[in-house]
Amino acid sequence: MRTIHSDAIVSAVAEICQEAAFRLPADVRRALEEARGTEKSPLGLSILGQITENADLAERERVPMCQDTGVAVYFVELGNQVHIEGLGLAEALAEGTLQGYTEGYLRMSIVKDPLFERVNSKTNGPPVVHVELVPGDRLRITLAPKGGGSENMSAMAMLKPLVGKEGVADFVVETVRRAGGNACPPIIVGLGLGGNFERAPYLAKKALLRKLGSVHPDPRYAAFERELLEKVNATGVGPQGLGGRTTALAVHIEAAPCHIASLPVAVNLNCHAARHASVEL
Repeated sequence: MRTIHSDAIVSAVAEICQEAAFRLPADVRRALEEARGTEKSPLGLSILGQITENADLAERERVPMCQDTGVAVYFVELGNQVHIEGLGLAEALAEGTLQGYTEGYLRMSIVKDPLFERVNSKTNGPPVVHVELVPGDRLRITLAPKGGGSENMSAMAMLKPLVGKEGVADFVVETVRRAGGNACPPIIVGLGLGGNFERAPYLAKKALLRKLGSVHPDPRYAAFERELLEKVNATGVGPQGLGGRTTALAVHIEAAPCHIASLPVAVNLNCHAARHASVEL
């Protein structure tokens, strides 16, 4: 059994909060550059240039690449041989979020109550935490800050299994078309298939963590990702919703077994500021 003190978690989380806000991951930066080589719309091409310039400026000056520094969403892989000493895991993540957002002058965006007391918590917490128990003595934490604009455009449905691949594609394309410029395209589309009502949205959000340019290990889903990307880009929504062929940089799918009577489908959209950072303790 390996012991990790919560102080180490707090410190590491505070650091990745700022890293995620200031530095666009290399795979996303590369995808934006590749999109500039294929975009035909002059306005779309100009917007892509501004996006990459903004990302470079944010990293150089250590300022947020987007003013909406989002909900702090953590994906945690907790080894079964790890004992956390001091604060509990949730409390340590919350404290690290508070310290990171305060030290980095990142916007606090969380209200205490969704309906009756929409007062800023001033802590950007509590964060959203997903924990997966894994073998070993390591603790891996991935932060994926999620802004309100793209999150608001996400959708979930319990489709009938008989709609098949075509029905899923129609749902994805319609979700993107309805979002228009509100999700700040070019977007990354996370598609969660299967599980149940609560599992599918989790799968969709987890799909957004995949490295851009990676190929799904199942060739059927890999082919479906390519097909969906073509359909999404054929909508003509384009960069910032102002027209062009670069509506999405990628479509990523995560799938899970489901009930014989169900086809849960969730679409989670991520704006071009596809921020995430990880640390392993």
